[in-house]
Amino acid sequence: MNAIELEDFLNYKASTYENIRFLEDDPIQIPHTFKKKEDVEISAFLVASIAWGNRKSIIKSGQRMMSLMENDPYHFVLDHREADLKALDSFVHRTFNGNDLRFFIKALKQLYLVHGGLEASFSKIPLEERLEQNIHNFRNLFFEMDHEKRTQKHVADPLRGSAAKRINMFLRWMVRSSKNHVDFGIWKTLSSAQLSCPLDVHSGNVARSLGLLKRKQNDQKAVLELDTNLRKLDPKDPVKYDFALFGLGVFEGMK
Repeated sequence: MNAIELEDFLNYKASTYENIRFLEDDPIQIPHTFKKKEDVEISAFLVASIAWGNRKSIIKSGQRMMSLMENDPYHFVLDHREADLKALDSFVHRTFNGNDLRFFIKALKQLYLVHGGLEASFSKIPLEERLEQNIHNFRNLFFEMDHEKRTQKHVADPLRGSAAKRINMFLRWMVRSSKNHVDFGIWKTLSSAQLSCPLDVHSGNVARSLGLLKRKQNDQKAVLELDTNLRKLDPKDPVKYDFALFGLGVFEGMK
């Protein structure tokens, strides 16, 4: 395919997969059960934080997580007592356990009470071209309380070379427009033009097959390379192509 054909192809695939049916088998369905901004963003952040492995397993674990928080995440985060956190001890999703979830709840409370909430914590440099520094700043705020060192692995840092797939996915959910009923568009401080593709095995392999990515590792350097090429296609909303790359890999078996 030449450049024009590739753009047309990706635009078609992006529009094919970015629709309400996408919610049926995707973890984003969990924050879609809430209406209040804070409930949406807290549930989305927690679910995105455990989003690796089988999607059905992620959804099941995300639903259990919300149940443990009495399906009222913002209230639970702000008003929990130490005794309330005991219910979280039994939670496990792969390497994310009850101790990790306990800390996440405490750290989120700190963000809302001290730093203005999740959106403000991710938006310390609102006009940054890309969000690597903002993600790094958020991570520093998130871990400013005492914590087990092992818990740090659940919040990636692109400035240390990570592709930060789960955080970039969470930011896509929060920032991109809700017009297609998938992403939420509830964060107004940041723009879609700043977002990076949530790079994983599927999107990486498809991007390489299409000539959008040459780097073999799925790391931050690969994210920057893919960003550069996707911004050539749509500088205002480059991450819409996440739907195309993901759909082609997961649903059409493209490698």
